[in-house]
Amino acid sequence: MAIETAYIQEKMQQKFADKVSNFEMQNDIFSFEVTSDSVREVILFLKEEEDTNFHFLTDLCGVHYPDNEESRQFCVVYHLHNWVENTRIRVKTYLNGTQPEVATISDVFLSSNWMERETYDFYGIKFIGHPQLKRILNMDEMVSFPLRKEFPMEDNGRTDKDDRFFGRTANC
Repeated sequence: MAIETAYIQEKMQQKFADKVSNFEMQNDIFSFEVTSDSVREVILFLKEEEDTNFHFLTDLCGVHYPDNEESRQFCVVYHLHNWVENTRIRVKTYLNGTQPEVATISDVFLSSNWMERETYDFYGIKFIGHPQLKRILNMDEMVSFPLRKEFPMEDNGRTDKDDRFFGRTANC
């Protein structure tokens, strides 16, 4: 029997009050937002609390919303799973656009180590306290973050592609 979403919401509001908000079902997954300074504490609580028992981090990723207000331009999304009750939840925290950073959870979920590195590599989100926060897929010399919306979709300097193969003529 899955944990009731109302129970999770009540438990979170009792423990964290105004640090958690916007509880809703999104595509059959219970979701809510956490302030960036409390996200580590919330995730630790969800894992260690016997009633919630979210012992598995399914995914951690970043999202860039350049059109949002400055304080909500980046988002880190955590997907947690309670295997016993077969319940999934999504925890989101929004970050400042000029200096996106949040506390690491790599000591809470060891699997988040590489996920946080990947999120840093593609979005430039810094995970404070991470043991080895460096690029994981892109070159170390790269100065930009390719999944940010301001990153150009195509590199005009590439010589290894022919626009004809992409349905475009060379004059476009």
